[in-house]
Amino acid sequence: MGFVLMFHSILRWLIVIVAVVALVKLGMGWLRGQKFEKMDRGLVSGFSGMMDLQLLLGLIFLIGDGMTSGYPMYRIEHATTLILAVIVGHLPARWKKADDKTRFRNSFLAVSVAMLLIFAGVATLPGGWSR
Repeated sequence: MGFVLMFHSILRWLIVIVAVVALVKLGMGWLRGQKFEKMDRGLVSGFSGMMDLQLLLGLIFLIGDGMTSGYPMYRIEHATTLILAVIVGHLPARWKKADDKTRFRNSFLAVSVAMLLIFAGVATLPGGWSR
C-alpha cells in the first residue's frame, strides 16, 4: 500500500500543475474570444483523466489500507470531497457542442471548482498539503 499512497501523493502535484496551465489557457481563450482548439481539449481531457487515475489509486488505498487500519472520518470526508471534484472535473465533456466562448467559460469554471474541492479535500487530511 505504501507505493499506492506514494504515487497518489505525487500525482496530486501533477494534477495541480495541469490545472494551473489549463486555467491560464482557458481563461485567456475565454477573455480573448479564441477558438476552442486541440490543446484546450487536451488540457481538459488530461485533467479529467488524471483525476480518474487519482480516484482509482485513492479507492485502492482506501479499501486496502482500511481493511487493516479502519476508516477514520477524515478519510471518508477526503474521499467524498474528491469524488465530487472528479465529477465536476468531467463536466466540460457536457459542452462539446457548445460555442467556443461557452466551452471556455464552462471549462474554466469546472476546473476552478474542481480545484477548490481538491484543495478542501486534501486539507481534511492530517498534515494536509504539507504531507
